[in-house]
Amino acid sequence: MTVAPAGEPAVSTADASGTACAADAPAAAAATAADGSAANGNAATVRGALRAAGRWAAPRWVPLPLVATVLLLAAPLPRGSEAGSGGVSPPDLASALLVLWCLVRTVRGRTPPPPPLAAAVFGVPALAVAVAVVTASDPAAALPGLVRYLQVFVLVPCAVLLLLRDARDVRAVTGALAVLALVQGAIGVRQYATGTGALYMGESVRAVGTFGPSDVMGMATVVGYGLLAAAALALRPPPGAPRWLRPAATGTAAALVVPLALSFSRGVWIATAAAGLVVLLLTGLRRALLTLAVLAALCVVLVGGFGVGSAQVSQRLSSITQVTAAPDRSVNDRYTLWAAAVGMWREQPVTGVGLKGFPAHRDAHASVALSAGSDTGGAGHAFRRQPLLSPHNMYLLILSEQGLIGAVAFVGSWGALLLGAVRRLRAPGAAAAADCGLAAVGLMVWQTVDFLYADIGGPSTVLTGIVLGLTAWWAFSPVGGTPAPGVSAGGGPVAGVSAGGAPAPGGLVGGAAVAGASAGGAAVAAAPAPDASAGGGPVAGVSAGGVPVGGAAVGGVSVAGAPAPGAAAAAAPAPSVPAPDRAGDRAPGAPASPAAGTP
Repeated sequence: MTVAPAGEPAVSTADASGTACAADAPAAAAATAADGSAANGNAATVRGALRAAGRWAAPRWVPLPLVATVLLLAAPLPRGSEAGSGGVSPPDLASALLVLWCLVRTVRGRTPPPPPLAAAVFGVPALAVAVAVVTASDPAAALPGLVRYLQVFVLVPCAVLLLLRDARDVRAVTGALAVLALVQGAIGVRQYATGTGALYMGESVRAVGTFGPSDVMGMATVVGYGLLAAAALALRPPPGAPRWLRPAATGTAAALVVPLALSFSRGVWIATAAAGLVVLLLTGLRRALLTLAVLAALCVVLVGGFGVGSAQVSQRLSSITQVTAAPDRSVNDRYTLWAAAVGMWREQPVTGVGLKGFPAHRDAHASVALSAGSDTGGAGHAFRRQPLLSPHNMYLLILSEQGLIGAVAFVGSWGALLLGAVRRLRAPGAAAAADCGLAAVGLMVWQTVDFLYADIGGPSTVLTGIVLGLTAWWAFSPVGGTPAPGVSAGGGPVAGVSAGGAPAPGGLVGGAAVAGASAGGAAVAAAPAPDASAGGGPVAGVSAGGVPVGGAAVGGVSVAGAPAPGAAAAAAPAPSVPAPDRAGDRAPGAPASPAAGTP
């Protein structure tokens, strides 16, 4: 409070913008001061709005590299980057850039470190892979396997975990999976309809999308991911979602059933059915039974009514129940490879034969019933015989090459992810992002079941790392997400906090000016903001920007600075107002503690 000389009107203290307003000054001087204060206030408001918009918009760009990595799989693959070629595919390069970008953000402090449990879940498999390299008979030959395992099971999942911050980011990724599935599925259906797909039973009718005949499970994997992501959104749409979202998600999931069937991949069928059943049961038994009835009717209409792949699909379905009585050549080769993997593990039960050691030890443990290779061709590729260099079972591949050390590490890691994701669904506050939880659980169940019939390989393997990271985010992140410093859980900047997490100059925390800084950055004592009371609520007659509403009086002073009608000519000293406590210093609803020096 500034004391005026005798005979002169008293002057009020400086307001939050650092501009003093005279209480009883002459009308002309008061009007000039008011105009200057309003101009400065408007300029400060505009600058503050621009800074806030920048802080809000910047975090929204964070998941875009992750979404771009997913959508890159919709582009045709260049020659030499197909599965089994040994080349580096564009999705692999994109995943490397994704990891590098996440590393840069982490070093600069823009990304919080992973939760301790998540670090353990991904750190233990990394140690197991390192042990497998050291104990391999040829460590140099095992180095490419080390890079691949770290990429898929450690680096990419950790990058996804750190880049995802809230449910909106997760929905962006699952939406990208659905879009990718629609694109690849449409290409696959066209391949079947025009006879330009991969070879299957002597006909070029197998839907493989842009992945080619050397990666016949690539399109099926993508479609399975997209179907589960769309189904989760249809079963549990987010609060406040538009009305069209649920029908669109339901239609997407139903449409993806067609390319999934035309992929003729029995392992993907089983994995998708198991994951879909788990997701349905998690939403309730009645909903599960109703959905299963609708799906059964849809399959009858597609296969029986329209004849969509009727002969091939029926033959493929019946072969699932005949894998023991009358196995075909594919099933017989798989059994032989599984037996060879078990034989390698028995020979080296603790450490296995080393990374990339299965092909070198295969012939010593496989029977003569094993075929020379798998015949592939079609979909724009020439016929060739692809060698069988893996057991087509991820669990047995790890067991044979890394022994019990690797098997316990990887299976334990995946089990921890799945268990944490299921438990998180029951956590308080998880209902607001139930669609993300259902998608995470469904994708993880799909992956664990599919690993019974497949292993890593091909460009679509990058999606495996993304699925693991998405599941880890849901299992281990806080219920409200993991916002960046200075960003609220909803994605906007925290009031009064800069993007780096420190109070912004002149920012407001809980409706009060930050101690030691006015709205303009000048040093003032901590006091309520001009538009907020000590409790954080707005003062009557003051707009949200701190400017008095036209015609309203604040503390007995009119807008122009003259005394309001009925107010005393000499403004009395305003009662001292206790500075509000810092956020987090007292429990919600507790009375504010008095400021230092206040009686």
